[in-house]
Amino acid sequence: MSNQDLASTIKAQFKQNSTQLKVLNLLSDQQWHCRECEGKQIASGQYAGGGGIQGLQRGTRKRPGLVIEREKRYCPTCQGIRLGDRWTGEIKSANSAANIPASLVQRILEVSAYTDVIEQRKRAAHELVIDHRFPMERWGENEPPHLTSMSEPEIKKKFQLLKKDTSGNHNLLKSRSCERCIKTGKRGEPFGISFWYKGGEDWPSIHQRGAEAEEGCVGCGWYDFETWRNALNQKLAESAPDG
Repeated sequence: MSNQDLASTIKAQFKQNSTQLKVLNLLSDQQWHCRECEGKQIASGQYAGGGGIQGLQRGTRKRPGLVIEREKRYCPTCQGIRLGDRWTGEIKSANSAANIPASLVQRILEVSAYTDVIEQRKRAAHELVIDHRFPMERWGENEPPHLTSMSEPEIKKKFQLLKKDTSGNHNLLKSRSCERCIKTGKRGEPFGISFWYKGGEDWPSIHQRGAEAEEGCVGCGWYDFETWRNALNQKLAESAPDG
């Protein structure tokens, strides 16, 4: 199948006038496109996120992911160095999230007491994001279906709650950090704090994607913020002068 036929086949799977279809229409020529000049004209707040590029990269259970490159390049329109994106014309296995059943969503919220793990503040459900501790960027394949019978320990091991309100989106901060980790091999530093409760700055696993890669996330604050915070407080207490 030619790249043109492949693009047409993929486009046919989107709803008309959807943001992802608009982004794909832009990138289907496999040329570099500036996020500032072109991306924001399509969808200023969604172009790079799950409704745009990230969603195209992840794919779905019915559609493969797209291999999209990102780098800073000179833009003749902006006349500056800007972040740009280019679809290579290649596809990859999807790594989309399985929908969480409403009954399980309710249990996750209750197990975590409707409290975002970073600010430790109880919030309304619409101000919370159910975050997969192991980031989607490293899954390598579709997530298996969530069972409504998940035990409380299983829920705590798999999920944490992050805030999403008008003052910030911690889930977005985590996603950006995970993307940098994959690209550079340097693990995340939540809010600029260089501390890991296991391992150090460098990605420690020989695995980059798939279930085995989760071991490389252990120790990063974005993976388990509560454990990270407790370990950091303990280290500070141990290093504090007596008296």
